[in-house]
Parts: sequence; structure tokens; C-alpha cells
Amino acid sequence: MARRLARRIIPPLVVLGLVIGLWYAGSYALLSPEKRWLLPPPHAVVKVGYLDRANLTELAQGLRLTAEVALVGFLLAVLIGLIWAVLMSQAGWVERSLYPYAVVLQTTPILALVPMIAYLFGYGFSSRVAVCVLIALFPIIANTLYGLRSVDRAQHELFTLHGAGRLTRLWKLELPSALPSIVTGLRIAAGAALIGAIVGDFFFQQGQPGIGQLINIYPKRLQSEMLYAAAILASLFGIVVFWLFSGVGRLATGWHESAMDRPTPL
Repeated sequence: MARRLARRIIPPLVVLGLVIGLWYAGSYALLSPEKRWLLPPPHAVVKVGYLDRANLTELAQGLRLTAEVALVGFLLAVLIGLIWAVLMSQAGWVERSLYPYAVVLQTTPILALVPMIAYLFGYGFSSRVAVCVLIALFPIIANTLYGLRSVDRAQHELFTLHGAGRLTRLWKLELPSALPSIVTGLRIAAGAALIGAIVGDFFFQQGQPGIGQLINIYPKRLQSEMLYAAAILASLFGIVVFWLFSGVGRLATGWHESAMDRPTPL
């Protein structure tokens, strides 16, 4: 057990050490003291961003607001995306009617929609949530529809033999079989919602600043240590979200045959 844990932990720590070493090299070897503010060394970032109570409070409050936006946007995207995918799975004409618009949401640059979102929702919390929904929606739709369409034909024939109705077939066959694909879509959408919340901070800057707004503000103030601290904090939060949904996915799909086929991590 300890050996397996070491194999999983040591390689990332080695890479982290290399990154920190390159960071120090870039800060002290490549930059003169007058330009070192462009790439402050790691200890300076930690001291200014995380060990100063006022600065840490500002970062924590910004991250909290961004997390709230991401959570609301993610939940709305889950609700809309699951309903959208289920409707398309029930009839070919519904899929042909709705799927192109899902693709349009995925391929339209969010910057092109910013004026429309601003007109509809203003420049505050609601607009940031709308950006999260638009970015997180497609992975849920695409993965859920794929899972619902991938049910084994023999199982469909068995349900037909027993005279199962459409709702029974959906609830007892299609949704359970599609659960691994749904969880994959949710994991992707969770990360996309966090990105959407940060992107929304850049475009809609009214009210309390989120972490994205702080990342936009600090360069203007020449607060390079705070800039790096905010970016690192946002990245760490994204990693936590990914780990959380990976764990939830393993718990939710551990019974599924696809989970039994996975190789055991070294």
C-alpha cells in the first residue's frame, strides 16, 4: 500500500520541484533585480499573497464569489443539459431539431455573446452565471446523449419483450447504462464552469470582485506577487474540483461494468 502510494505521489512532487527550480532560475538568473517584479520568486509570492492576512482575505473572498458563480452555473447547466439530452434521445426528429443549436453554443465565441448577455442580465452575478452555463452545457449534452444512445440492443429487446413503456425504459435501462458517460460529462462541465466563472469576471466587473477580476486588476496595480498568487489559487481550486468529481464518479459508477474493466492504478 505504501509503495503504491509513493508511486502515485512522488512523480508529481518531482515535477513540482523541477517547476519551482525553473521558476527560481528564471527569476534570479534571467532577470535583473530591476525587472524581477515581472517574475517574482516563489517565496515572495507565498509571503505577499498567502502569509499577509489582508491579501489572503482578499484572495479568499474573490475565490468564494467565483466558486458561487461556478456552482450556480454548473447546476443550471446540469439541469438544462440532462433534459436537453433526454429529449433528443427519445426521437430522431427531436435530436435533428435541437442538436445543431447545442453545437452553435459550443462553437460561438463567448466574446461575441457578451453584449447580448449584458443587455439581458446586466453586468453582475447573473451575467457571470450565464457565461458558466453557456460554457458548461455542451459537454453534458454530448456525453449524456452518447450514453443514452449506447445501450446494448439486446437489453432494449428484453425490455420490449416485457412490454416496458418509454419512461420505464428510460429510468431503468437507459439512464443507469449511461451513468458513466453522464459522470464524464459532469466532470468536464465542472471544470468548464470554473473557467466560465473566471472568464465572466473579466467581462462583467460590477459588484464584489471574483478571482478573475483580481487577476485582471493586479497587473494594473503592478502587484505581480498578488497576480501569481491569485492564478495559483485558481489553479489549485480547479484541481480540487477535478479530484472531487473524479471521486464522486468512482463512487457513482463503481458498480458499472465499465468500471470493472478499468486497469488498477499502479
